[in-house]
Amino acid sequence: MTQFPETRESLMIQVKDPDNRVAWEQFVAIYRPVIVRTAAKRGMQAADAQDLAQQVLLAVASAIGDWEKRDESTRFRHWLARVTRNAIVNALTRGAKDRAAGGSSVQELLAQHRQPDPETVSLIDWEYRRELYLQAARIVQQDVQPDTWRAFELTVIDGMSNRNAAEQLGKSLGTIYTARCRIMQRLRDVIAELEVSEV
Repeated sequence: MTQFPETRESLMIQVKDPDNRVAWEQFVAIYRPVIVRTAAKRGMQAADAQDLAQQVLLAVASAIGDWEKRDESTRFRHWLARVTRNAIVNALTRGAKDRAAGGSSVQELLAQHRQPDPETVSLIDWEYRRELYLQAARIVQQDVQPDTWRAFELTVIDGMSNRNAAEQLGKSLGTIYTARCRIMQRLRDVIAELEVSEV
């Protein structure tokens, strides 16, 4: 799986400031869907995955001030993956009676498994990349003509040939090719902008 830049250091610094709501909302917008989808892929039902995401985000909020990048090998996503994995394991293994009986502190969640679980780290990586793409797609789709976006959808997402897309949209083959290339470049640029705001 392709590696991606870490959560922007600038965002991590801003999130550590408890008064910076904008940074926290940006952090939650990126990571809540990642945590929910990771929990769902590990076997949790939708409502339980939402509850777990809330628990993980509360744990992160209470401990983010203590997180620091000690060296180049220190990765926020590994830390987040450990918290998420341990919360998932706790949720899946405890009895139904005590499922809603409160949360664990981030220190308890981290202490259970010292090393990051490679499978959960991989899921977090994948879901993070997916969330960046979804956010970039929403931005780019608003910036282009509907036919340009549709050409991209047909040829890249749906896998239709450029020729068939041109026929379906009543456009020239060159127009489809240009639209596809423009959207792909714009998506790369927006994703890079989103990642620049990450560690």
